[in-house]
Amino acid sequence: MDKIRIGITHGDLNGVGYEIILKAFADAELSNCCVPIVYGSPRAAIYYRKNLNLQTNFKSVSSAKDADAGMLNMVVCIEDEVKIDVGQPTEESGRAALISLQRAVADYKEGLIDAIVTAPICKAAIHGEAFPFSGHTEYLESEFGSKGDALMILMNPVMRVALATTHLPMKDVAAAITQQRVEQCIAQLHKSLKRDFLISTPRIAVLSLNPHCGDGGLLGQEEQTAIEPAISAQRANGVQCFGPYAADGFFGAGMYSHFDAVLAMYHDQGLAPFKALGSDDGVNFTAGLDVVRTSPGHGTAYDIAGKGVADENPLRQAIYAAIDIVGNRRSDDEASANPLKIIVNERRERGRRDAEPAE
Repeated sequence: MDKIRIGITHGDLNGVGYEIILKAFADAELSNCCVPIVYGSPRAAIYYRKNLNLQTNFKSVSSAKDADAGMLNMVVCIEDEVKIDVGQPTEESGRAALISLQRAVADYKEGLIDAIVTAPICKAAIHGEAFPFSGHTEYLESEFGSKGDALMILMNPVMRVALATTHLPMKDVAAAITQQRVEQCIAQLHKSLKRDFLISTPRIAVLSLNPHCGDGGLLGQEEQTAIEPAISAQRANGVQCFGPYAADGFFGAGMYSHFDAVLAMYHDQGLAPFKALGSDDGVNFTAGLDVVRTSPGHGTAYDIAGKGVADENPLRQAIYAAIDIVGNRRSDDEASANPLKIIVNERRERGRRDAEPAE
């Protein structure tokens, strides 16, 4: 089987994007388990390689079609000299981030890559007429779905946390928590756990919006009007979802360990405990879309950019996660297309095991 082709955007030129990319692929093992294709600027890569004293080599190509297995490839999206202001968001770094992202999306649509892994961007630098979005998730939703389709899932070996709302001001969160939205998120999360992670009967915990689950309505009505009805409706559909749980007690008591995923109502409710309990290898996965997109679970890290201390492990884990999810989707599609074949193969294997002499 051909190796999975992973497109990697370079993110913000002035952040840690190139540092973590070059560090991650200093280990040949990563290049051997996929065909890595960075969308970026060879000049910027050489700048960081020299200034950080890194030895990672890469091959410049004009198209993903020319990428070779077993090495780091770079599709040249920006041929001109680029101005790098390490640790500072600039208009030029935002433009370069958008060019990289657009080229990766175009190549995915053409079938030239199997997944997209995004290095961190600065939302303020990239935002503009050509990118009127609050982040990668919303942009990819516009390219591969419709509003409400994308579901942000943060994951590491400790937990998976999905967000019912993503990059919203706090003043707008409560109005966005409707029964329809919570139901949709539970259904999307359930589908993703089954298809993207091959969990046959997922268990989902749903958090409350208000402190103490609203205290019977004294601290808010959203639990009674939106969250509880959504849970009941999805349980009637056969989804194993439970709650709502007050977030402080839920994470404080380690209850997340009893579930395959947690649905949080807003960004910091889910991400604060997620990063506190396991940020070293956190991965951001955009579920609910045809495209497989992952990203390291951190930002541009301007404060440490150019210092050689950025940890490449989250990016490495994002690449591994993309490879796994593409493989899981292919396995799920094969099983769905011909379930009888899978059953027959399982029976044959079981028959072989039963026929083997006992030791």
